[in-house]
Amino acid sequence: MKLLRHGGQDREAPGMLDGDGVLRDLTGVVGDIAGAALSDGELDRLRALDPTALPVVPADTRLGPCVGAVGKFIGIGLNYSDHAAEAGMDVPTEPILFMKATSAISGPNDPVIIPKGSTKTDWEVELGVVIGTRAQYVSEADALGHVAGYCVINDVSERAFQIERGGQWVKGKSCDTFGPTGPWLVTRDEVPDPQALGLWLDLDGKRMQEGSTATMVFGVAELISYCSRFMTLEPGDIISTGTPPGVGMGQKPEPVFLKPGQRMQLGVDGLGAQDQVAVAWS
Repeated sequence: MKLLRHGGQDREAPGMLDGDGVLRDLTGVVGDIAGAALSDGELDRLRALDPTALPVVPADTRLGPCVGAVGKFIGIGLNYSDHAAEAGMDVPTEPILFMKATSAISGPNDPVIIPKGSTKTDWEVELGVVIGTRAQYVSEADALGHVAGYCVINDVSERAFQIERGGQWVKGKSCDTFGPTGPWLVTRDEVPDPQALGLWLDLDGKRMQEGSTATMVFGVAELISYCSRFMTLEPGDIISTGTPPGVGMGQKPEPVFLKPGQRMQLGVDGLGAQDQVAVAWS
């Protein structure tokens, strides 16, 4: 099942994608794709609906972030060994956790704003994991049972803010529009193995990133278990699980960073694709 949110910014309504790729409205059926609606029982209730009986949403309607009311937006750093190498950093012995501000979350096709004073805004295609049921000190064996579903994330990052300005990574990760999320939340029953998904990102039609979640240093189950030791994971929390090589700061012979007017297209196998144009802050 592919769930989504559609409509104007901060006014999104719940919806789903039917088997023919038609957007359907879930207004009145569920309040939002958020919180308690992400539990197994509620997802089963939505799964039992006949999508063809739901109102059609016009195909050109804006898609918002596929999850609403996100409490925590957790990032995982250097979770692909070849990305660590291009960044000139050691492969971590434990997962590196950082937080992205939830105010960074945007729709999958919304413009990405290059922030004021930025010189090194960069791209990162990632697999996003959306928590469906509360997780606290969970084992790896039980971890995937706490997942509502998966989605595409672009972990947009300003490298000068992240690395050169002191302190933690959060200020290079949290600018407005630095967390495009969606287009769909694909429920976990449609993703039997989250460690067998291809990821890709094109910049102005040129393939920059291509990889597989099979090469993660720490897999999804381990990440959920690990995070749950340090914080309680709640329904709607997102874990963005790291990026494969090919980011701008790793380009040779010189790094390449986003400029206004450039277009990013990115996706994860089975989870849909995003399409964003970079724009200057104003």
